[in-house]
Amino acid sequence: MSDVKSKTGKEWFYSERVKDHFFNPRNILKTKEEAKKYSKAADGEGEVGSPACGDVMKVWIKVKDNKIKDCKYQTFGCASAIAATSMFSTMVIGLKIEDALKITAKDITEQLGGLPARKFHCSVLADQAFKKAVKDYRKTQ
Repeated sequence: MSDVKSKTGKEWFYSERVKDHFFNPRNILKTKEEAKKYSKAADGEGEVGSPACGDVMKVWIKVKDNKIKDCKYQTFGCASAIAATSMFSTMVIGLKIEDALKITAKDITEQLGGLPARKFHCSVLADQAFKKAVKDYRKTQ
């Protein structure tokens, strides 16, 4: 992992992949309007976290023929939370639901090239919100 000085002068210990997914997040919905519009077309949605602790993750999925056709999200959290969910969203698109559900927080972290130990919980948010989205989708099937 490389270190980069943040605006506060503190060092960040993130891999290049984490930085890439943080600065260039994939599949993110940036505004409330985007989220509202996408929510209407989604097949399932799930949310985890708490505004009180600072991390909230909401995931929407579209499913076709038992495969994840699309996965979008909004997050209110740190660089690790954004990067982990961005990576996760790219990992699940195109997978059968059952295979996507097997992806663990550890798998996400490994794909990112690691996260600082105190930030590992951020990768759990994506995985847990996705599971809730699948549960929501299955209620309608």
